[in-house]
Amino acid sequence: MKAFDYAAPTTLEDAVKLLDGPGSVALSGGTDLISRMKDYVTSPERVVYLKDVKSLAGISGDAAAGFTIGAGARLSDIAANRALAEAYPALHQATVEIGSVQIRNMATLGGNLLQRPRCWYFRAGNGLLAMKDGKSLVKAGDNRFHAIFMTDGDALFVSPSSLAVALAALGATVTVAGPKAERTFKIEELYQAPKRPDESEHTITHGEILTKVTIPAGAGKNASYEARHKQAQDWPLVLASVNLGMNGETVSSARIFVYGVAPIPWKSTTAEAEIVGKRITPETAAAAGEAAAKGSAPLSMNAYKVPLLKTVVKRAILAAVGNRYWEV
Repeated sequence: MKAFDYAAPTTLEDAVKLLDGPGSVALSGGTDLISRMKDYVTSPERVVYLKDVKSLAGISGDAAAGFTIGAGARLSDIAANRALAEAYPALHQATVEIGSVQIRNMATLGGNLLQRPRCWYFRAGNGLLAMKDGKSLVKAGDNRFHAIFMTDGDALFVSPSSLAVALAALGATVTVAGPKAERTFKIEELYQAPKRPDESEHTITHGEILTKVTIPAGAGKNASYEARHKQAQDWPLVLASVNLGMNGETVSSARIFVYGVAPIPWKSTTAEAEIVGKRITPETAAAAGEAAAKGSAPLSMNAYKVPLLKTVVKRAILAAVGNRYWEV
């Protein structure tokens, strides 16, 4: 890999100063960054190690008040937190499915949320839009694992963070600190579909550091369900996270986000509209799954994601209300 300067600040203020420039990148667990550097996909002038900034770690709160999770919290700590698991099974399920025990012991929440796309054209050095000679390599090539929504644009990768989907369903916010001020916004607003080669898939700028995620209290019935090739050390093909507000047995509100189908965490408003005001039954959950696929426009090799999408949405909704018929 390219030679670089290395810094290990102990305060957030120093970390922000060190990262304030286009040639600097943040390093925490390194499970994504190191491999990109080895492949020359990312070649920073300076690497800023964040594990010594203790204020970025930790998990606090309870189900009554909501939780705050530091961006430096390890995924293994999130998975092991019983209170989090009980209040937010959607987040717990998405977390325990990530990678291996070894990866979860290194990877952090902030790193997971800000990891770069796993599109092989991007990883081969062709940029986020994967264009060559004015043509899309994705549309003309192997697009098995690419988007099925927003495919009218050139950003055809899928947003790689499954935790972003679970946290978005739970109504979480993120806080970032930067040279000018601290700001807090909805977690789904952390992502965008770039339109130009020089645009990022993230909305934070150079010098800004993701410091924490806040999950509000009062989460409804929530769950995540995913489909993947194999159980061990694999990424989901499609994952759905749902959060249902209930009035008795009737759904009063719904938040449904899907991973693996778009360059951003995909909010399925069609599936949400299908179940609000109804009781959750296998039939209404299946109808929501069918609705989730409306508007999809698969590429040449990934139409298989459409039936997977229908299934994961249906099963996530049923899991949220305790109906795991597939486990009987």
